[in-house]
Amino acid sequence: MAPLHQSVSFQLLSLLSLAPHSWVTAYDYTFNPLEHLGRASPYFEPRDVQPSSPSTPQGCTVARAAVLSRHGAINVNDDDFADWIQPFLVKFLNHTSTDWSSIPSMSFLANHTSPLTPDSEPELLTKIGELEATEFASKFAERYPNLKTPSKVWASSAARTYNTGKAFASGIETADHPIEVVKVNEGLQDGANNLIPWRACPEYREVGIDITEPFREKFAKPIKARFNALAPEYNFTTTDVVGMMLLCGYEAAIQGNSPFCSLDLFGPDDWLGWEYADDIRYNYDAGYGNYVAGPIAFPWVNATANLLFQETAEEDMYVSFTHRTLPSMSLAVLGLFNNTAFVGSGPGINESFPLDRINPHRAWRTSNLSPCLGNVVIEKLACQGSYGFDDGEYYRVLVNHAPQAIPDCSEGPGASCSRSGFEALLQEKEELYYGFSEWCQVDYDNSTDILTFYQHYP
Repeated sequence: MAPLHQSVSFQLLSLLSLAPHSWVTAYDYTFNPLEHLGRASPYFEPRDVQPSSPSTPQGCTVARAAVLSRHGAINVNDDDFADWIQPFLVKFLNHTSTDWSSIPSMSFLANHTSPLTPDSEPELLTKIGELEATEFASKFAERYPNLKTPSKVWASSAARTYNTGKAFASGIETADHPIEVVKVNEGLQDGANNLIPWRACPEYREVGIDITEPFREKFAKPIKARFNALAPEYNFTTTDVVGMMLLCGYEAAIQGNSPFCSLDLFGPDDWLGWEYADDIRYNYDAGYGNYVAGPIAFPWVNATANLLFQETAEEDMYVSFTHRTLPSMSLAVLGLFNNTAFVGSGPGINESFPLDRINPHRAWRTSNLSPCLGNVVIEKLACQGSYGFDDGEYYRVLVNHAPQAIPDCSEGPGASCSRSGFEALLQEKEELYYGFSEWCQVDYDNSTDILTFYQHYP
């Protein structure tokens, strides 16, 4: 009689021989670079490891909502263009000694014409970005059919944010209900009362790009070695690598696709390295690694909560468009995606964002949090007959359509927060972060610590 383990092995092999081929090989692996491009990612709705339903919880209706969104897809960010893409394009266009057609992974470069040129004007909303903003509006109309169409949409005064606001308005307004797009001045001396308050904060520093440099060089090193083995006369640098990776996102935003996104050129591990570098950067620029992030974003969170708390309000939906920074900072105020809460071995941000290796378990992922049109929504819920929960008023936060439980305040239906719990949370955050002018060491007159433009503007 054969030993038991041999019998089991024979039975298993017999079953495998009858199984579909895909069952006995590695599971189907797919990887989309556009979902790992950090700041250059187009809009997408990531699936959490444990996704919660975005549907309104049973027994509840949405009584009011506030939306804070990044602008739609643009042709290229000005800093990305000046620092990385333009240098690559100039070098590439002046280089004629490499036969790109003889290198399979780079053969497209033999005939590639980028929609961006060294003389391109950056920061323009693309046609794709405009269409996505219009579709974005229709999704909100479908999601909140019981809410009145807003009479106003607020947008910071930069062309890309204002034009995103106009595209959104066109997707939700009707002939008998036009929407005014209110242009909120991007003033450098407006204190907290604007949609780009970090620029009015003298203490704010974008330190992330320098902190990221060691890891950026680390992830780029093997890529440069591989590319230089294929085309030694080109002498690929980190600037070239970053410029090419950014072209993947920006070319796709302009024309829907880009050969720079090919996994034959950059593999999944390359993109994951790029993504982690961006996460380090924006954690320190607009997240928990920047000590004035909370004081800068608290005025928006507090003003928005007070609009939702009111018994009656001018709007059922308060919709605002800004840049990537304020929505990210608002997440930090609310305590969402906080790496440091799960580190366990130390108090500092360094443990959650090591600079010499990827932390695969990090919560703060720029691609997921602030792609183009990345948004934060705070819903006011009126709940009655939700089994196991008291009737009453609750508050829920969604990030890119995915509900997020607020730490220590998720006792309600659908992991929402009760009115009393949300008020207590805001009181706690006020004690931590109130005082924009003091935190920012404002050196100009007429600063303010509160945001009032929803009620009074200009």
